[in-house]
Amino acid sequence: MTATASRPVRTRFAPSPTGYLHLGGARTALFSWAFARHYGGSFVLRIEDTDLERSTPEAVQAILDGMQWLDLSADEGPYYQMQRMSRYREVIADMLAKGTAYYCYSTPAEVEAMREKARAIGAKPRYDGTWRPEPGKTLPPVPDSIQPVVRFRSPQIGVTAWDDLVKGPISFDNQELDDLVIARPDGTPTYNFCVVVDDWDMQISHVIRGDDHVNNTPRQINILRALGAEPPCYGHVPMILGPDGEKLSKRHGAVSVMEYDRLGYLPEAMINYLARLGWSHGNDELFTREQFVSWFDPAHLSRSAAQWDPKKLNWVNAHALRQLSPQDLAERVAPRIQRRGGSPGNADLVAVMELLRERSETLEDLAEGALLFCGPYTPADTALRTEVLDETALGLLRQFHTQAQALPGWTEAGLDNLIKSILKTEGVKMPKLAIPLRVAVTGQKHTPSISAVLSLLGRNAVLQRLADTLA
Repeated sequence: MTATASRPVRTRFAPSPTGYLHLGGARTALFSWAFARHYGGSFVLRIEDTDLERSTPEAVQAILDGMQWLDLSADEGPYYQMQRMSRYREVIADMLAKGTAYYCYSTPAEVEAMREKARAIGAKPRYDGTWRPEPGKTLPPVPDSIQPVVRFRSPQIGVTAWDDLVKGPISFDNQELDDLVIARPDGTPTYNFCVVVDDWDMQISHVIRGDDHVNNTPRQINILRALGAEPPCYGHVPMILGPDGEKLSKRHGAVSVMEYDRLGYLPEAMINYLARLGWSHGNDELFTREQFVSWFDPAHLSRSAAQWDPKKLNWVNAHALRQLSPQDLAERVAPRIQRRGGSPGNADLVAVMELLRERSETLEDLAEGALLFCGPYTPADTALRTEVLDETALGLLRQFHTQAQALPGWTEAGLDNLIKSILKTEGVKMPKLAIPLRVAVTGQKHTPSISAVLSLLGRNAVLQRLADTLA
């Protein structure tokens, strides 16, 4: 897949609003966007909103939100197909006048009967051309009671072929392609026709889309040629499969891009991970958006289906988290803490992020961990106190409580030295004091470094909780 000297590179992403931006659609958008950016071309966003039942304003907004979150900014658009109806009707009228399209009065039941007849003799089920005008052919009388569809007069000889930018050479025998309906009885144009006119008018040079569109491509190429237009270069990427090898769906987890925002993933991590689903640059697993655009050679798009791996996504996201400053993380995590009922201002949130980010995979992990410092304190339950706080543990806690009150400063280093001093004096190992301290002060058995936790909680809170426990 390369840019041609005669045509400026213009790619497009043309989703149908279904209520959210699907991961597969997001990857298609990413590849199209990167191709345009790599060649200094234009990326067009087009909303195919002719399905009036599903194409609600909310569904359209969900797509725009997903594109904005991923920062896949379009150079043009969004264009909306429903706003282009007069243009489609204009082209259909011109095709009818030129004979490249015709009215068909066959009813849906009659067309189905034609298909059944073909199946019965082992032929491909298709419309039989009853109303297709041919030299010397007498058409049936036009019925009064039937509103006709408009069909494209598809070529019946030869092949329609293209060198697919991902899959290589593909060809279809034109005898296998029946005359496609391009306008319904009420005059509304069909999907394949709208796409063709849009790509023609918007001068799209390269189309990257899912391989579920392969069967549409020869029909679209033939309509474009009938219009006297140069077809784009097509590239069809295989679908994304779930971890079980089946088509990715909701049963595998979230398939909406914005759900990953809610779950605490970073858009830069999602870009990195989606890019590697079906594309590679050597053995590079982690890269920036800028590197991706620079490296994006569509010749390295895979012909094989990619497999969604949640663990790999988590690994990529954890890496992306560590590339952000603690200050940046604090700003991103604060609203998530508030949604959990915590108060971000109750702690040094930047220091908390620095402590937690090495052990977190998502912003939600960070928010949950930060509640230790920003949320209400919940003492350990009776079972955990009974398990951990025996007489030996309570004795060690009394020593720590007494000596901690006399510490000249309340720092992580000072607290660490105090803990080590008590351990040395008593001849016990770290867990003997660290675990009881955690249970007494945080109500939890497992936390990050205990001296760091005590430092961040502050002198007053730690000493008060110890006193309550020892009481």
